[in-house]
Amino acid sequence: MNYIFLGMPGSGKGTQAEILAKKLNIPIISTGNCFRKNIKDETELGLKVKDFLAKGDLVPDEITFEMLKNEIGSMDISNGLILDGYPRSVEQAELLKIFLEIDIVLNIKLSEDQVLLRIGGRRTCKCGETYHIKFNPPKQENICDKCGKELYIRDDSQEETIKNRLKVYKEQTTPLIDFYKEQIINIDGNPPISEVTEEIDKALKIKE
Repeated sequence: MNYIFLGMPGSGKGTQAEILAKKLNIPIISTGNCFRKNIKDETELGLKVKDFLAKGDLVPDEITFEMLKNEIGSMDISNGLILDGYPRSVEQAELLKIFLEIDIVLNIKLSEDQVLLRIGGRRTCKCGETYHIKFNPPKQENICDKCGKELYIRDDSQEETIKNRLKVYKEQTTPLIDFYKEQIINIDGNPPISEVTEEIDKALKIKE
């Protein structure tokens, strides 16, 4: 079975995708994580996508598709896989359809106010630790618990960027819901993580 997780930025789809991947023991491909790793390693691909991500824009389809094919080619997907963050447009979905059949699409629904709260409150340290001013604050305001350095707001967590990401999502990703109307399952992303997980398990008829 091949799965896709859809949802606005900050909806928790990445977290839920990781939980499901462990339960089903299948690989997960997160384009967001792949992009960040390539940017950190300053690969040719990373340099191409850096400016797009910083502005909250979608990376061009041909670049994303190239990366996706490389990732899938390096994994054992005989029992299926989970895609997190791809496709993000109908055009990408059409490309994906050429070489991979999708069985189930989980759409994690969240209000825009919650998106702004979740992403806008994120704080990051250069050492890699992450915090949230409401849900996971550091012991000392704006100071990393681990290394004592000052925290910062990532470019993609700036309010203006978040609003642009939401605009891009509405315009380009929302049509995917109609594209995958036969495979889609809607999940409420507002409750705590454990409750969202329970709803997914119930929808997929997964038993502990």
